[in-house]
Amino acid sequence: MFTANTARVIGRSVPVMEGAELDGARPDSDAAPDVASLLPMLRRIVFSRVGNEAAAEDLVQETLVKVLAAANRIEPGMLEPYAITTARHVIASMWRSQDTQRRNQHRVVGMDHVDAPDERLLKEEERAAVSAALEHLSEREQQTLLAHEVSGQDMRSLATELNTTAGAVAAQLNRTRARMRVEYLLALHDAEPPTDRCRPVLYAISGGDRRRQREVDAARHVLECELCAKLSEPLLERRPEGENEITIRIQHDADVVRARKSARELATRLDFSRTDLTLIATAVSEIARNIVRFAAKGQVYIELVDQPRPGIRIVARDSGPGIPDIDQALADGYSTYNGLGLGLPGARRLMDEFTLTSEINVGTTVTMTKWRTEG
Repeated sequence: MFTANTARVIGRSVPVMEGAELDGARPDSDAAPDVASLLPMLRRIVFSRVGNEAAAEDLVQETLVKVLAAANRIEPGMLEPYAITTARHVIASMWRSQDTQRRNQHRVVGMDHVDAPDERLLKEEERAAVSAALEHLSEREQQTLLAHEVSGQDMRSLATELNTTAGAVAAQLNRTRARMRVEYLLALHDAEPPTDRCRPVLYAISGGDRRRQREVDAARHVLECELCAKLSEPLLERRPEGENEITIRIQHDADVVRARKSARELATRLDFSRTDLTLIATAVSEIARNIVRFAAKGQVYIELVDQPRPGIRIVARDSGPGIPDIDQALADGYSTYNGLGLGLPGARRLMDEFTLTSEINVGTTVTMTKWRTEG
């Protein structure tokens, strides 16, 4: 995630105790309670001026990040005026940006009419890709898949013909579909996997087999292989609606926004307080931004958990240069760039559990968890 010259691997789990400071600066200060108590006021200010609720919530979070980052440089009694001023500046900045877009809209080349692609050519390419994908299946797999998907034969009769159980047929069909999706995408992109690891990794991702994904170290491979990273996106997008996990590839600032919003949307399902939703989104934003800034590419995996109680867990991985001194990187007030971001120390304080492992020239993994407050 950052810069590195010497090899070192360190793991750490840092629970954030009740009442821990959020500003990451002074253990004896009252900044954390003050910052948390500012949220209702900030929402009143922003929501009264911005009609779009999603945009307003983003502006509240942006304001919170700036206030948290500056809290250790502000006297406690000045925190509220600073927050109000910061919120107004953030809103004004948004308005200026929108006004600039409106004033320059006439300069954009009109694209009202776009010729539709050749539908026949696209269909031919898709048919060719399907045929190529089928060739990678065994004869038995082809026959079973076509009998079920095309002819509509049920699992029980298929099991009788194959002298097996309906459950075994269902499992075989799931594996076959997973392979078909991968081979279809490879054929559609006219691509051949560069390593022997690619197909096992893509099959595991396509089938949603998390145990197999761990066995083949899919998360690390996707970070290292451009082709698998590209193909994994449509495979991961097949995640059923309502599933309690999501993986987001991180390369650009737009991906940081996606990760932040996805974390908030998943956390909303557990009825986290609005304050906790903002803290979770802020922590994810900071970790994802570090990937963009220091490692160029990585991924953020977000999941809802229920042990030992309901919560949300975020795992951020990158294949960057690693961190040479983790103690320094986690030190209060430490930053490797001149910005307003909270970085690792701030993200650690926003969450209940925080673990960081890093290896030079291999990459960094951050795991953090927020538990829902009961009652």
